[in-house]
Amino acid sequence: MMRKLIKLLSILASRPYRSALLRHNVAAGVEHDGVLMGLDCRSVVDVGANRGQFALAARRCCPEARIVSFEPLPGPAERFRRVFAGDSRVTLHQYALGPQEGVSTMHLSSRDDVSSLLPITPLMGSLFPRTAEVGTTKVRVGRLAHFVGAGELSTPALLKLDVEGYELEALRGCEELLDSFSHVYAECSFVEFFRGQVLADDLIAWLRRHEFGLCGVYDVVYDAQGRALTANMLFSKAVLVATGPE
Repeated sequence: MMRKLIKLLSILASRPYRSALLRHNVAAGVEHDGVLMGLDCRSVVDVGANRGQFALAARRCCPEARIVSFEPLPGPAERFRRVFAGDSRVTLHQYALGPQEGVSTMHLSSRDDVSSLLPITPLMGSLFPRTAEVGTTKVRVGRLAHFVGAGELSTPALLKLDVEGYELEALRGCEELLDSFSHVYAECSFVEFFRGQVLADDLIAWLRRHEFGLCGVYDVVYDAQGRALTANMLFSKAVLVATGPE
């Protein structure tokens, strides 16, 4: 409850955040402000944009950045468009990212920000109310290189992933352009909320093989017994440049 109150007060203290909340009922992802301000990115690729919560934070904290967002579900995508109507620095593609182009099944939660391209496990619904799977729909999937060219990504460039267990497949859909990014910022899980998802340790290892080292862990969510469930993790090429490979 205290965390929610602090977030609300932070939103109300910022004019753009307050406007998005009051006009469009979209709460900016203020929990990401500290990370974004420290990076000062010039390009942000926002995968799993939902209604624009992260893009709002990126737009305020990195005002010179161009933001390219991806959200496959029509309802959140329409809300996103309303929030950023007339903003030439923000582009939305109504697609998911993955290793193969085509149409895939999205597993829907009553909370649209929990919907996933992987089946939702009973564990999710048991720990978080109103998150159980309620149906499916078809969404379009593409590879990042079909929407963005390497020359369009100014450095420092950030790849953000919030795709509910589909992080590794989304990263594979970005492989041609991974070298163009300075940082990867991803939600990672320590337990299986989505059937077949890659857990945090394997995702960390995959990114390290692609020359991104873990440099920060944020917003850890715990269960009632104090066990870590999820966290936002920041990976940077600079870490491996500074320390060298193992």
